[in-house]
Amino acid sequence: MTEARQPSATEYLAGAAKGEQAAMAGLTGLVYEELRGLAAAYIRRERAGHSLQPTALVHEAFLRLIDADGIDVRDKKHFFAIAATTMRRVLVEHARTRNAAKRGGGVHRVTLTGLQASQDTDLEVVALDEALQRLAEIDARQAKIVELRFFGGLTVEEVAESLGLSKRTVEGDWTMARAWLLRELTEGSPKSGSP
Repeated sequence: MTEARQPSATEYLAGAAKGEQAAMAGLTGLVYEELRGLAAAYIRRERAGHSLQPTALVHEAFLRLIDADGIDVRDKKHFFAIAATTMRRVLVEHARTRNAAKRGGGVHRVTLTGLQASQDTDLEVVALDEALQRLAEIDARQAKIVELRFFGGLTVEEVAESLGLSKRTVEGDWTMARAWLLRELTEGSPKSGSP
């Protein structure tokens, strides 16, 4: 008796790119622990006592991914980039809902480890999201690099491969974007201007 062969990640990716929900579920099964680790890292950056748990964050993101029409997943790294964007949205919506319920209380803080080598800066997740949106208006590539590095947990090399850029370009953009975001979020500088 022959056992049924489980599709490879590549086969799942091909099916997910066509919008097949079973393929998306299979792909998620293959990468679930990595997604959960990514979610746990997000939650660690949040304030103590955060009400959203890593498993709940992964599940909410997965449900949104399944419900999304026509996701074009090219490879595993691209899948993680899409998942990172989705988890970012879930965290921002959760923060906005909680802040609205508390009328200004319950500020959600996130630590941007790596944005500044000498010290970590605690920032509000909603403020970070808004700053990233402003950065995207100025330089979409830099905003995407921040999203992939910070929310996606990708290395410089992985970001370069994912975006089809040189490692040096990614490093330069990452440095510029970090400086711009730190200025925006810690010094309350003007909301426009080059990164």
